[in-house]
Amino acid sequence: MSETTDIRQPFPPASEIEKLSYQAMSANWFEYPIVVHPHHTDYGGVVWHGTYITWMEEARVECLKSIGIDFADLVALGCDLPVVDLSIRYRRALKMGESAIVKTRTIDMEGVRMVWEYEIQSVDRAIVYLTGMVTLVAVDRDKGKIMRQLPTTVKDALVKMRGFDS
Repeated sequence: MSETTDIRQPFPPASEIEKLSYQAMSANWFEYPIVVHPHHTDYGGVVWHGTYITWMEEARVECLKSIGIDFADLVALGCDLPVVDLSIRYRRALKMGESAIVKTRTIDMEGVRMVWEYEIQSVDRAIVYLTGMVTLVAVDRDKGKIMRQLPTTVKDALVKMRGFDS
């Protein structure tokens, strides 16, 4: 039987994981900590590719919440933000038991179109597991059509967060 080397990052103690919280960070990145659980993986213990997309959306929703935009409130107002474009570059697989940070920020906003950038990194920032971009548009839920403009609260919060021109 051959000896194998475990190349995974050591799992941080629970006290360290508790210190990881959703937080707005410098350079306008929002950081969202994740831990790979069994249901995130295939039978080999490697994260299933679609799980990364789920984590990206969770980070985006939490980022919006951190600047005062609760997604449930947005939906109640009749606005949805569906994904219209998605680009992902898988660089290295995460494995069961590992922890990572999902970083996200808006990099462009034009009318009702918002482009979000992502990086999923190891907690120590030494490894980049994934990079990606997602484009969202504001849609009127009742009419099923693209809105003419973002709701004022959303636009104001995003402009303030990124410093975009109105």
